[in-house]
Amino acid sequence: MRYPDIPGIWTKEHVEAWKPIVDAIHQKGGVFFVQLVHAGRVSTYDYQPGGKAPLSSTDKGLTPGLYGVDWSPPRQLTIDETCGIINDFRLAARNAIEAGFDGVKIHGANGFLIEQFMKDQVNDRADEYGGSLENRCRFSLEVVEAIIDEIGAERVGMRLSPYSDFNEAEDFDPDSLGLYMANALSKLDVVYLHAIEPQAVGPTVIQGCAEGQLLPMRKAFKNTFIMAGGFDRTTGSEVVAGGGADLVAYGRLFLANPDLPMRFRLDAPLNKYDRNTFYTSDPVVG
Repeated sequence: MRYPDIPGIWTKEHVEAWKPIVDAIHQKGGVFFVQLVHAGRVSTYDYQPGGKAPLSSTDKGLTPGLYGVDWSPPRQLTIDETCGIINDFRLAARNAIEAGFDGVKIHGANGFLIEQFMKDQVNDRADEYGGSLENRCRFSLEVVEAIIDEIGAERVGMRLSPYSDFNEAEDFDPDSLGLYMANALSKLDVVYLHAIEPQAVGPTVIQGCAEGQLLPMRKAFKNTFIMAGGFDRTTGSEVVAGGGADLVAYGRLFLANPDLPMRFRLDAPLNKYDRNTFYTSDPVVG
């Protein structure tokens, strides 16, 4: 785990603590999926059991000082250890359903562990989890399959960012990577695919990918396709109306406008978000 204040769902205590929160969302008519993520090398000794090295697809670490963090060098997972990580995802999914969540979202984006396996500029393995596109995607799809086996495909979604180089996770052929994963996830019949349109270059700079670049993924995936990335009320409506996505996800605008759906409905002015407060521990401004 990389960040402080991130909630977990790997113990019975976590499950019991989540239950009233999930119940409150359901009482308001909401549908609640929990996002499951393993940070991989995007971490430091401080957040690892026993102060050990973070685990990754590689021994290559992030550039020291990137985003102002003193990253700790990772250790490449062994094949046996990948089985343990996959089982951790399975357990988290089981716990999520026990806590009352409607499903889970597998975080395969933004340079975290699953994407560290998929991207060819991070994954330098020489075994069955490295090299070819199929091998690099093997770990991510084994995670998906394990979770489907545990809770059913109708309760599983996934987040991907093939065009992002955030956390120094880049791929030389993101078109092929995105399309391969979209086809594979469609065959596994997961309920939704959430793809990020722009690429996050850093904590404060967002660059958009070419218009329509996600369209092949959208066409390949048969279930609900969700697009995210800097949309406002107008552009979000346009991409759905034009068939580019079934749904649009909003993050930054929601943080500053918890009543965003109502504001969109009324075409009301929006509060401006402050990116500097996004990952702070303050419960009021964070």
